[in-house]
Amino acid sequence: MAELATIARPYAEALFKATQADLNAAAVWVDALQAIAKNPQLQQFSDNPKVTAAQVFDVITGVTKVALPEMAQNFLRAVIENDRLAALPEIAEQFRALKNAQSGSSDTLVYSAFAIDSAALADLTATLEKRFARKLNVTVQLQPELIGGIRVVVGDEVLDSSVKARLEQMKVALTA
Repeated sequence: MAELATIARPYAEALFKATQADLNAAAVWVDALQAIAKNPQLQQFSDNPKVTAAQVFDVITGVTKVALPEMAQNFLRAVIENDRLAALPEIAEQFRALKNAQSGSSDTLVYSAFAIDSAALADLTATLEKRFARKLNVTVQLQPELIGGIRVVVGDEVLDSSVKARLEQMKVALTA
């Protein structure tokens, strides 16, 4: 959705510049606002012409589990008052991309069939950082249909060592 990305870019860049002093703290509340803004019921509520911007703001601040500093509240008010709540998830994505570019890191999603304990995750993170030659912000997501192993997504690169992928490879080899 190029249009949404175009709308989100100035907000993300302004937010990035305004939060230079503490990007990590800002990333926490930006992620929290992103999760809330993705809710379809909130979108429907905010699209209602009878609902005021103040009511939408009150609902979001009432639902968030993260304490919003004054800067976050002002940012949220600006987004709501300019009817850009639908762009908030994209704003958060672009903000995260700017933050990662500055720190030289990448967001990484590890899909695993089973839970990964903290020691194994630390080892896996170190191995993946060597493999991809950059700092990685690892998030683990359970995906039981992998049967075993892991699937790693770093940007547009995918490393799939799951049992499911190996079975698919064998299926292709046997039917070829």
